[in-house]
Amino acid sequence: MQTIGVLGAGAWGTALAFTALEAGRSVRIWAREADVAGSLSRGDGNPAFLPGIDLPSMPASTDLSDMKGADALLSVVPAQFARGVFTELAPHIAEGTPILLCSKGIEQSTLSLMTDVLAQTIPQAVPAVLSGPSFAADVARGLPTAVTLACRDRALGDRLMAAIGRPTFRPYWSRDLIGAEVGGAVKNVLAIACGIVEGLQLGKSAHAALISRGFAEMTRLAVAMGGEAQTMAGLCGLGDLVLTCSSVQSRNMSFGKALGEGQSAESILAARNSVTEGVATAPALIELARKHEVQMPICQAVDDILAGRSSLDDAMTALLSRPFTQEGL
Repeated sequence: MQTIGVLGAGAWGTALAFTALEAGRSVRIWAREADVAGSLSRGDGNPAFLPGIDLPSMPASTDLSDMKGADALLSVVPAQFARGVFTELAPHIAEGTPILLCSKGIEQSTLSLMTDVLAQTIPQAVPAVLSGPSFAADVARGLPTAVTLACRDRALGDRLMAAIGRPTFRPYWSRDLIGAEVGGAVKNVLAIACGIVEGLQLGKSAHAALISRGFAEMTRLAVAMGGEAQTMAGLCGLGDLVLTCSSVQSRNMSFGKALGEGQSAESILAARNSVTEGVATAPALIELARKHEVQMPICQAVDDILAGRSSLDDAMTALLSRPFTQEGL
């Protein structure tokens, strides 16, 4: 796998493209924004989404046909826009091309995971999932990072790991695509909750309890959907949850913190040029939980707050008023 195409030139897409380039691959980037494509191609970095980080020149364009002929693609298109991009991309993808799904979320209109969206739009592609505790800026700076790379075929997983892996960017193979996807989607919603706890100054004990109980919610849903509990205890589950829920470098946690400090969701989002995926994921996640008859009270509280059905104080009171029960339930 010598030629890697990257769909999406936000912070994470740019960081992954740079990682593949540093691993010795030829890289092509598709960007939605012409100015971002131009900046990357000139070697001026990505000041719009990854400011302050020097990057070499990387070929980028706004033409999806430039992805034709790539040995593998990394899709970093936000979950709610993936279907449209995949549909336009499909005619340019050869049979058996691996597409590594690097965005985390659930499609609102269909409750589909990204592997389902890919199967419906580019059936000739082979799905894989990349997920784990990884801030784009850390990866772009070459700081040590480990992630899960999930695909059904171990041989293909080994080839993909070799294509993008470096000593400081360490993929670990898993066969569990569902677990990897669920972990990545749920942790964004839980990070909003942790941000709210931080913004309300409820203390580190509450923060730790929320991460632990949130992890139980994440695991319940993943297993109900056919994922493996062991996966959730790894990088793409607990690992990603701990990172995203512990730093305001996370867009989702910083969003929740601003909510807890009294700002409105609308004003927070209006000031951002990057997608806060947990906001779009929350309602789809709750519908998916209902479909699988899984209780997710913390995620439900986040959705209620975002939808305006509950105030911060009422949501907190409702969570703290739940019956005492056995741990693990």
